[in-house]
Amino acid sequence: MLTLETARNGRNGATGQGPRLLMVSTVACTLRGFLLPFARHFAAHGWHVDAAAQDVTSAPDCATAFHRLWDVDWTRNPLDVRNLGRAPRALRALVERERYDIVHVHTPVAAFVTRYALRDLRRRGDVKVIYTAHGFHFHRGGGALRNLAFRTLERLAGRWTDYLVVINREDEEAARRHRIVPPERVCYMPGIGVDTDLYSPDRVAAADVARFRASLGLSPGAPLFLVVGEFIPRKRHADVLRAFARLARTEAHLALAGEGPLLEALRRLAAELGAAARVHFLGQRRDVPVLVRSSAAVLLVSQQEGLPRSIMEALSLGVPAIGTDIRGTRELLAEESGLLVPVGDTDRLARAMCWVLEHRWEAEDMGRRGRLRMRQQFSQETILRLHEALYGRALAGRAVAGAPCRAPNRARASL
Repeated sequence: MLTLETARNGRNGATGQGPRLLMVSTVACTLRGFLLPFARHFAAHGWHVDAAAQDVTSAPDCATAFHRLWDVDWTRNPLDVRNLGRAPRALRALVERERYDIVHVHTPVAAFVTRYALRDLRRRGDVKVIYTAHGFHFHRGGGALRNLAFRTLERLAGRWTDYLVVINREDEEAARRHRIVPPERVCYMPGIGVDTDLYSPDRVAAADVARFRASLGLSPGAPLFLVVGEFIPRKRHADVLRAFARLARTEAHLALAGEGPLLEALRRLAAELGAAARVHFLGQRRDVPVLVRSSAAVLLVSQQEGLPRSIMEALSLGVPAIGTDIRGTRELLAEESGLLVPVGDTDRLARAMCWVLEHRWEAEDMGRRGRLRMRQQFSQETILRLHEALYGRALAGRAVAGAPCRAPNRARASL
């Protein structure tokens, strides 16, 4: 049974007569991981900002950032028929009752269901609907039938969308080529932004780094590689374990931060490879900057990403990254900011790890270049300005030909 409930008021309290914004995602962790800065920013400028997701009312950090929270009983499984049961009717009723000016939806299931639910309200001009695609499920390297199915769904839902935000250039090209929405309504933004002040080398104390490394039993000079990400198939953690086991540098260690259904299988694989004593499963962590600054490099070997946050955080912290040559990752590691390897090529991955260990100064230069690029092109401040411009266009009810989402002047910050 679908539940759609309000939580207690957050710290924002009453927000006056400003625009009304509803942020929607399938699960609360998306809001917590990516969207809290956006909620706080727009609330500080007089907006009324609510959120809807599965079990979001049990997330205390969301309660402090949003004015109100609404639980939606849907799942991340796109084939679950419950997602098209009562959820659309409840979402439509919510948006009609609360009279939101903009509904901004993230993640595939929530994006399809929400846009379907609001299609009539949008057509009447009652609400503007924005969808941020954190990486289309159709992509180069994907299976032909899978790509066709997801591309068809995106084109269908595009009819119910005012603006489509894409976060990498491959998705931007695909959205225009397949006319997911009219080209003037495709908006490229370089991700959801990284807080380059929070993720700064200067913010991580050397004592914290030493304490963490000591907790793993590392000697002062022992190199450490780090992977941050959920243990799910598309992240391909097994490739990292197999490449790591091939390193001749037996003093090196590997840390994997995260949780997920493949955890126990990966533990067994590390033991089978004879590397269990040097592989550390850290669980879910809230001290990622310390982990990153403790490492020689951060690894991400996924087969599919949008614009991976773990790479952005590593580069912002001045630590080099090794990633697979896929959309999003290749954009972040451009301009010699990191190393790229083919998906599934554990030999190349092992050689890249060896290169980092054998070329310490060049690797550190990569990290410095990466931090500069994060500050110049991918900072949270830049993305907030782009959202201000996009929301301003949505409220004005007009699309700008050519559609570049340019950051507005600071004088327009309050819209």
